[in-house]
Amino acid sequence: MNSIFLRIYGGILLVLVGVSLLALLGVQMVNGLRIEQYREQIAHGTFRLMADNLAPLERAQRSKMLALWTRLVGVPLELRYLPTLGLESSVASRLQRGQVLVRPAGQDAVNVFVMADNSAELVLTANIQQISEQLGRATLFLIADELVRHPESQMPTQLAALARDKAFGYPLRLFDMAEVDLDVEQRRRLEESDTVLTLGPDSQSLLLFMKIPDTRWVLGLGPLHQMSEYPPSLLLPTVLLALTLIGLLIYLLVRQLEQRLRGLERVAVDIARGNLDARADVAGADSVGQLATSFNDMASHLQGLMAIQREMISAVSHELRTPIARLRFGLEMLECADSSSDRQRFARGMDSDLSDLDGLVDEILTYARLEQGAPAMRMQAVNLRKLAETLADEMQPLRADLQLLIQIPDIWVDAEPRYLQRAIANLVGNAMRHASARLAVSAELLDGQCQLRIEDDGPGIPEQQRARIFTPFLRLDDSRTRASGGYGLGLAIVRRIAFWHRGQVWVEESATLGGACFVLALPQRQQ
Repeated sequence: MNSIFLRIYGGILLVLVGVSLLALLGVQMVNGLRIEQYREQIAHGTFRLMADNLAPLERAQRSKMLALWTRLVGVPLELRYLPTLGLESSVASRLQRGQVLVRPAGQDAVNVFVMADNSAELVLTANIQQISEQLGRATLFLIADELVRHPESQMPTQLAALARDKAFGYPLRLFDMAEVDLDVEQRRRLEESDTVLTLGPDSQSLLLFMKIPDTRWVLGLGPLHQMSEYPPSLLLPTVLLALTLIGLLIYLLVRQLEQRLRGLERVAVDIARGNLDARADVAGADSVGQLATSFNDMASHLQGLMAIQREMISAVSHELRTPIARLRFGLEMLECADSSSDRQRFARGMDSDLSDLDGLVDEILTYARLEQGAPAMRMQAVNLRKLAETLADEMQPLRADLQLLIQIPDIWVDAEPRYLQRAIANLVGNAMRHASARLAVSAELLDGQCQLRIEDDGPGIPEQQRARIFTPFLRLDDSRTRASGGYGLGLAIVRRIAFWHRGQVWVEESATLGGACFVLALPQRQQ
């Protein structure tokens, strides 16, 4: 897939499918927990009431009571010892704390457990295939049996206490027979001690009523609401809606991004086809905008390198043409020479031309190495005064008539010794070629930067030419002409050496000796 939108959307789609599957599993787990809690809530009050009534009875009385309740409830009731049930320790602990537990026992069947006697570890158990109206009727009979033990006037108070103590999972109320909202047939059934089942006010719940014998009170149970599970089928439309909205949002966000990246791609193709003037549109300061800026900087740098390459090829071709022509002329003259002295003179000329060619090739290679990439720089502390004095001793014989002054204090700088020596030698050599009688080399430290000055008393450099003096193969047309020697690469090499030392070189406007003044500025300490 080449589309960014499709990639992002496809990734989000996979994530949503995974999340949907996990959500479906989570819904099933939550529904299982909710069903268990709902069953325990419905069964808690009834079975807690049974267990509490069994606790003070003797063994024979318990058996009779269980038989009665079994017929009343319609499900088998048993008393079993806790260790024989094979329950987990956490479940047994909950039973001992008085909780009623409901556990699945097959399809549409549950087992109910409630502790009847903690000291004897007796547990009341029931296997319920389906919670029906009979269980609700049994609950009413059990509650009514508790209430008839008290005076009629105290029954509402006792019912409230019973509901609070046994924690029934549904409302329990006492209605006056004259106020209960039932029809004639239902009232007749209540008078006959029968239970009445009706729909609740919302038609989604059930109400059970039973009249307490020989009183005006009607015991009401409910409303009982059927637990509604979270339907997994709702996940599908929810996921589809989420995918649609997310897809629309991603499309709106990614569309502009994709268009901008396609613009960068078109510019890259143009540059690859040779159009080095092509540039990308920079819109905004985000990551794509920064990428476009970096891309344009790269294109400008590439264009500059290509221009330098063309200039170097042109300049090198021009520079090589002269010594090669002189060599060819020397060979011709050598063949025509009649005397040995002429042949020696032409041979010396050819040897001089070869030396010029060797020097030119060395300068070109040095400049190319510095211009095209970072050279191997092994920085170390260099004593600037000793380096300048050594160069002066080596170069003084080239101009014995020149007064060369070294005015440098004991300064140490971090530099690559070989390249720093080359830069100073080029500046001093350039000054020696143009100086009349004096040349001075000085240095000082300013704010952690070492500034080395090379001055001469020559003709100087015109102000309009100072910005171009460091251009490769450039030689000015005034007194600093090719007649003075050089290849036009010395100052360009100095500029690149300064660059790789995080420094710079420039021509000052005024010089103490009246000629040219070059300043080489380098950090005293390199990072």
